[in-house]
Amino acid sequence: MWLADRAPVVIISADSRQVYRGFDIGTAKPTAAERARAPHRGVDVVDPARRYSAAAWAESADQWIADTIAEGRTPLIVGGTGLYLRALFDGLFEEPALEPARRAALESELATWSLRDLARWAAALDPARAHLGRTQLLRAIEIALLTGQRLSELHSVAARESRWRPRYLVVDPGTVLGDRIAARTDAMFDAAWPDEVRRLMHTVPADAPAWKSTGYDVVRQYVTGVVPRSAAREAVVIATRQYAKRQRTWFRHQLDADRVTRLDPSDAGWRDVAARWWSAAAEATA
Repeated sequence: MWLADRAPVVIISADSRQVYRGFDIGTAKPTAAERARAPHRGVDVVDPARRYSAAAWAESADQWIADTIAEGRTPLIVGGTGLYLRALFDGLFEEPALEPARRAALESELATWSLRDLARWAAALDPARAHLGRTQLLRAIEIALLTGQRLSELHSVAARESRWRPRYLVVDPGTVLGDRIAARTDAMFDAAWPDEVRRLMHTVPADAPAWKSTGYDVVRQYVTGVVPRSAAREAVVIATRQYAKRQRTWFRHQLDADRVTRLDPSDAGWRDVAARWWSAAAEATA
């Protein structure tokens, strides 16, 4: 938002949870005031019961970028879903369709598996993806078992080359991130996150993909009386910290280091770092 106040940008959310309508507080969507300060894309894209893939997002983002440039603005892609960024910048790829009944049966079975068990199976079925998070592990196992093909190999042979080349600004506050996550979680609960979940439970099926957003399942347990608020809050903090750890690992190993600038928002000079990054990116694309 600091950059958006200083340059004509369109902010494109690369957050796989913010695409779902109605799931607002727990996904930290931009507020109405923030959306008024700069155009946003990639927020409230699909209904919560609909499956939405990284390839589908990348296809839309490709058009959002082109439209933004045509408007004389700069696309600023923001968010932490590494798979989305890979789909956009490493080549667009549409994963094969899976037979619904077989997929549902497999999902039901895998839902009870631990992350360790999923990683062990992925290591046997598609080793290149065995280090990823739960959602990506599930997808790799599904593709391998239901199509007989490895998702990693499909990506490498079926992807279409991207027409965009990014420059990255990786924002990481370091050791204080854990405390910030805890504070954000408290703020979400205080901002009526449980009330949002209660409303959603009336209209969104219990097995809708949007419920897989970090924290929503445990908040649903809280509002139905299964767990107390203190336990729900602690579970959300732990899950978010674990996700942040995976994000850090991904951004450290998956991005071209020559195109990365790192910024600590706790540092008093962060504005200068952001401004220099922005100027260098503008010069590179001029």
